[in-house]
Amino acid sequence: MGKKTLPKKNQFGFYELRLESIGGLGANVAGKIIAEAGVVGMGLNGSNFASYGSEKKGTPVSSFIRFCDITQPIKINSPVTEPHLLGVFHENLATRIPITAGVKPDATIVINTDKDPKKAREYLRLAGGNIFTVDAIKIAYQEKVRMNVVMIGAITKAMGFISKEAVKEAIRETFGKKYQNQLEANLRGFEAGYSQVEQGEFQEDGRFPIVSFKEVEGDWGYENAPIGGVILEAGSSILKNNQTSRQGKIPIFHLKKCIHCGLCETTCPDYCFSFKEKEDTKTGKINIFNEGVDYQFCKGCLRCVDVCPVEALTEELEAEHDIEKITIKL
Repeated sequence: MGKKTLPKKNQFGFYELRLESIGGLGANVAGKIIAEAGVVGMGLNGSNFASYGSEKKGTPVSSFIRFCDITQPIKINSPVTEPHLLGVFHENLATRIPITAGVKPDATIVINTDKDPKKAREYLRLAGGNIFTVDAIKIAYQEKVRMNVVMIGAITKAMGFISKEAVKEAIRETFGKKYQNQLEANLRGFEAGYSQVEQGEFQEDGRFPIVSFKEVEGDWGYENAPIGGVILEAGSSILKNNQTSRQGKIPIFHLKKCIHCGLCETTCPDYCFSFKEKEDTKTGKINIFNEGVDYQFCKGCLRCVDVCPVEALTEELEAEHDIEKITIKL
C-alpha cells in the first residue's frame, strides 16, 4: 500500500472534492470509486456521500469526497462548500443551479464538455482556476461504456496524488464481479479519460466574480405555501427547460423521411414536437404536418426514436449539432 501527501488542505486538514451531476450519469458511483482508491489504495483517511432529491434520471446530484492523513479522524459530515476540485458531469447544470458556488480561483475544475478550457471557463464564468476539459460523453459513446469511468480518469489526472493503479483496482473491485463482461471496456474508458483531457490554467483577472456558497432556499415554505399546493401561475410549464436532463444524446428530425403519422407526439412525455396545419401540396387539402422538435422541452428519453416507423427520428450525439439552429419553437 502506497502513501502520498495531500497537495492541499483546508483549515480543517482536508482535501475536498465535489462532483456536480444529474441522476443517471453515475456521479454517485464515481465518488465511491475515487474515495475507495484514496483510502484502500493510497492509505489515506476519507469519506464519501451524495446528496440528491428524487431518485430519477435528470435530477441534480452532488457527490462529496474528503481526504485527510490517516492519523486524522473525520468528524465532519456536511456538504463540501469550497472544493479543491470540482467535477462537472453535466455543464448545462450551470443554467439551472449555481454549481460553481464556493469554487475559489486556485481550485481545479474538471468538466465534461466538447469545449476547450478557455471556452469552458467562459461558459461557466469561472473567476480562475486550473481547468481540465474532456468530452466524456463522446468517449463513452465510442467505447460503449458509462461516462462516469471517463470522468474518473480525467479527475484522477487532475488530482495528481492518487495513482492510476489504485483507481483501476477500485474500478475492478466495483465492476469486476457484477459486470465482468464490461470490465475491460470500463478500464479503456478510464484510460481514455485520463489521457484525453485538455488543461488550461487561468489567473483571477476580474472578468468573472467569485460566487460564494449559500444554502438554496425556495420562495415558498411551510409558512407561506398556498393551501393544497395550488399552482398560482397559469401555463407555468412553458417556463421549464429540460436540457439539463439530457445525457448527451438527442433525437434528430429528418423532415424528408417523415410521414407525419403523429406517433412521436403521442409517445413523447413532454410534447416536444411542433405540428402545424398546412396545405398538402399533393392533395390540396389542409392536413397536420410535423415540423420538428423544440429542444427546450426535450429531455433526451429517445422514445420517439424507438416508435418512429420510418426512421425520420434518429439517435445522435447532442455535441455534434447546433441546437439553436435546429430547434423548432412550439
